[in-house]
Amino acid sequence: MEIPAHQSGPTIGAQYRRILERHPDRIAFQDDRGPQTYAAVQSLIGGYQAVLERSGLRRGDGVAALGGNRYEVWALGIAVQSLGLYVTWLHPMGGQADQLFQLEDARVSALVVDELHHADRGRELVRAAASAGLRTWSFGPSDFADDLETAVRQTGPQEFRDEGRPEDLAILNYTGGTTGRPKGVSRRQFNLGPAMADILADFEIPDRPRYLLIPPMSHVAGSKVGPVLARGGTVHLMNGFDPAAVLEAIERERISMTLLVPTMIYVLLDHPDLDERDVSSLEYVLYGTSPMSESRLQEALARIGPVFGQLYGQTECYPISVLSREDQQVPQLLLSCGKPVPSVDVRILGAMGEDLPRGEAGELCVRGRSAMDGYWQRDDTTAETIVDGWLRTGDIARMDEAGYLFIVDRSKDMIISGGFNVFPREVEDALMSHPAVAQAAVFGVEDEKWGEQVTAAVVLR
Repeated sequence: MEIPAHQSGPTIGAQYRRILERHPDRIAFQDDRGPQTYAAVQSLIGGYQAVLERSGLRRGDGVAALGGNRYEVWALGIAVQSLGLYVTWLHPMGGQADQLFQLEDARVSALVVDELHHADRGRELVRAAASAGLRTWSFGPSDFADDLETAVRQTGPQEFRDEGRPEDLAILNYTGGTTGRPKGVSRRQFNLGPAMADILADFEIPDRPRYLLIPPMSHVAGSKVGPVLARGGTVHLMNGFDPAAVLEAIERERISMTLLVPTMIYVLLDHPDLDERDVSSLEYVLYGTSPMSESRLQEALARIGPVFGQLYGQTECYPISVLSREDQQVPQLLLSCGKPVPSVDVRILGAMGEDLPRGEAGELCVRGRSAMDGYWQRDDTTAETIVDGWLRTGDIARMDEAGYLFIVDRSKDMIISGGFNVFPREVEDALMSHPAVAQAAVFGVEDEKWGEQVTAAVVLR
């Protein structure tokens, strides 16, 4: 696919080089090893590019990486993409079998692993990758792979170069594989720019934010790193979720923004330190990736403040919508995932593919430049998912008269009991409204009489 030259910008390299050049002396990343300035990160990207090229990697090759939350992981991804290569992130909590499958399926030429946070798994993956002829590194010194840190130092100072093209494959994100082996979701460079523009336009990122990054940066939390740096902010890196440490970091660093999954919010609400720590610096707490209980959200708003915003998207298209902090103050919108972002169109379709009127639930379908190119090497699955120019999300949703989206449930999770459709989320919300219930999961169990029986597992407070 060719894009006319006058419509082709910006590439990933051009975009991030401008961002990093704006505030060279500011702190871009902070972790327990110390701070890294914007200029230092830009220099590291140039060093990574030199090492990758000298190892023989060329445009169109792929690099896999397994890493924790460290600035080197982010810099590597930008270095790879800015050379016209593509990156695929191995899930840090994934099983070894799935990670090995991804290495083979993604057809990468190199592997980089994090010796600080994933040494044991990294050693096993490097052994398999090396036997398959892949080039292997660890980010720092290790006893099982070449040291990327030393290799960069040996190259001397290097300029951050932009050699990518809009049509270059930029990333393969692998889905969770709930219906079999994980599937690679491919995006090109021109797919990624609109996603950042939508985040900067509709997400209420504070000026010069202090962003506490807790979930793996290789997934949705990492998509906020670029926008935070574009706002001139600092990314504070944390590995693993320790509620006491999170609350202490918010107070100590005066954190203004973070992203949490609902379970993390529940744990923070139930932790005794919440009432002892000063979290008043928080301006924006994004949450998403799974439904949140209405009763617990109300509790969070009351105890932490009106700082919450819900995001919605998928591996196949991100972002799709966001609910603002102001809208969170409207009771009937608490379960909404907001309005679609500027560059995404949405439709709600019925079982026959017809457009449904406002208020009726059907499959949510989307289109936009941030949507995936397709499933990697899975043309049949791509054809089933992208139909008549629209990406079928598999989510059942409705849209109200004001244009707010409400995700009812995943179509595959729907329970059919006695001929009636039962959406697990609605039952979960009802269960979690009880003061004794901390968490609930609802699922269908095969039943001779009803076809499926609605069953729940609950965690008490």
